[in-house]
Amino acid sequence: MQVQLTNRQQHILWATVRHYIATAEPVGSKALLEEYNLGVSSATIRNAMGVLEKAGLLYQPHTSAGRVPSDSGYRIYVDQLITPSETLARQVEATLQKRLNWEDSSLESLLQGAAQILATLSGCISLITIPQNVSAMVRHLQLVQIEVGRVMLIVVTDSYETHSALLDLPPKGKDIQFDPEVIDRELQLVSNFLNNQLRGRSLLEVANLDWSDLDREFQHYGEYLKNSLAEFSRRSLTPGVTQIMVRGMAEVLRQPEFAQLQQVQTIIQLLEEEQEQLWRLIFEENETEEVGKPPVTVRIGSENPLEPIRNCSLISSTYRRGSSQVGSVGVLGPTRLDYEGAIALVAAAAEYLSEAFSYLNPS
Repeated sequence: MQVQLTNRQQHILWATVRHYIATAEPVGSKALLEEYNLGVSSATIRNAMGVLEKAGLLYQPHTSAGRVPSDSGYRIYVDQLITPSETLARQVEATLQKRLNWEDSSLESLLQGAAQILATLSGCISLITIPQNVSAMVRHLQLVQIEVGRVMLIVVTDSYETHSALLDLPPKGKDIQFDPEVIDRELQLVSNFLNNQLRGRSLLEVANLDWSDLDREFQHYGEYLKNSLAEFSRRSLTPGVTQIMVRGMAEVLRQPEFAQLQQVQTIIQLLEEEQEQLWRLIFEENETEEVGKPPVTVRIGSENPLEPIRNCSLISSTYRRGSSQVGSVGVLGPTRLDYEGAIALVAAAAEYLSEAFSYLNPS
């Protein structure tokens, strides 16, 4: 939804959201006049709040109450009206470095400590996915034709574990028939290329190959295999990917939005029994050129596809080992949360874990 706001309306929306985040009480023009230097009269503030309500950015929970932000109002606030707190980012980085020592820590204790610090500082539920088999390296890879148009991908790791998957061949042209002998030769050459690129490297690096080194006549395999191998590495080579470290339930239960027991129970059920759905949501591919600094994703209220958290906001990012994404870090709280702080916290935690992961041997 595109909403064009004047500078004054933006300022009043910003003040309304800030006040509601701080108080959890519907906001009236008098409160904004007293608390913020808006430079206008109470009547002007009321008129602006009326415009914002008609635009769907604010609403009145009761006819006699003040106004509160809608999901759309929070979205404009996050996208246009705030900047993540650099001060808080430095604070969380310093706290993580002071309280955690990756040189003397196991992977599990490092993630547990980071999750607890993130929950305490944010006042939200912290979520950190636990990577699996990230230290496994490719020993051998082979593409084998098993029938017309289908091949089997076989990967042997340095621990001699074997993984396989069936793949459909990419089309070579509308009128070109598959010649089994030609396909066998092509698959052998592509297998040689992949072995040269991947042998001795992490399984998770399959999505970061330099396909430009592949001979021009085999380039049609490139984009197809790039996507197929990335999906294969996530699904077949990382058992147990649904494990998520959760901390901070006690912190978030203090929020008035979670006073109703039924809502809390559905969230707990999601966190304890349906982690696979949540894992898929927070460990999405985030394409970015800035390796080590993946973007922070903010999902507000109804933007969340999972019903138990459609009254919540989920802020997440990924952490890396080298150029490969190995896990995600996030916070889950009410839509009425400190977005500036939470975004900065998640970004700082993801960057810290990425740095730590480059030194750890998480075997």
